[in-house]
Amino acid sequence: MVPFRNKNPVNITPFIVYALIAINIILFFYELSLGERSNYLFELYALIPGELTASLQGNPPNQSVPEVYTLITSQFFHSGLIHIGFNMLFLWIFGNNIEECLGHFKFLVFYLVCGILAALTQWVVAMESMIPTVGASGAIAGVMGAYLLKYPHAKIILFPFVTKKLPAFFFLGFWFVYQAFKGVLSLGLPESSSGSAYWAHAGGFIFGAILATLLGLFSE
Repeated sequence: MVPFRNKNPVNITPFIVYALIAINIILFFYELSLGERSNYLFELYALIPGELTASLQGNPPNQSVPEVYTLITSQFFHSGLIHIGFNMLFLWIFGNNIEECLGHFKFLVFYLVCGILAALTQWVVAMESMIPTVGASGAIAGVMGAYLLKYPHAKIILFPFVTKKLPAFFFLGFWFVYQAFKGVLSLGLPESSSGSAYWAHAGGFIFGAILATLLGLFSE
C-alpha cells in the first residue's frame, strides 16, 4: 500500500526532509558500490543490540566507532532497495508538513531523537541480539506518529489497491497496530526469524507523537 503525498499546501521548503532523503540515497548507492564489502559498514555503523549492551556494561567491542554512536549512524543505512524505497517515500509524504509545523532545526532534532528512541525500544526487547539493525524506519515512524496527531483527517490514497481517499488516522492507525501486533508475535520467535524491527517502528511512532507535541506541534 502506497499513500500519495498529502496535497495540503506548505509555506516553507522542507530542506531537512530533502537533505535527509539525499543523504540516505547517497549512502545507499555507496553501499551498492562496495558489494559484499558493505557488510563492513554494517559491522561499524549498524546498531547491534548485544554490542550496545556490552558497551553500557563497560565491555565495548574493539572497533573504531563506539556502539552508542550507532543509535544515530544506523538510521542512515538500509538493507535493500525496497527498504530504502518505502522509507524515503514515507518521509517525503509525511515529513514536509511536520517540518512546516516544527521548523527546520526542531524537525531535525525531532527526527534524530525519534530514531534514537525507536532503536532503544528495539534494544530493550532484544538486548543480547547480535543481528545488525539499520534503517530510517524508526525515525520516520516518529514522523508518522506526529502526522496522525496533527492531520488525522487528511485524505490519503492507498494506491494501487484502493483508489478511494481515506482519513490519515485509518491508514496510520492500522500501520501502528500492525507493527505492534507483529512485535508481540516476534517475541516468541528466534531472532533470525523476526524480520523487521517491529518494536522500533511501534516505539518510534509513540515517541514521535509525544515528542512532536512537546516541541510545539500544536503551537500554530
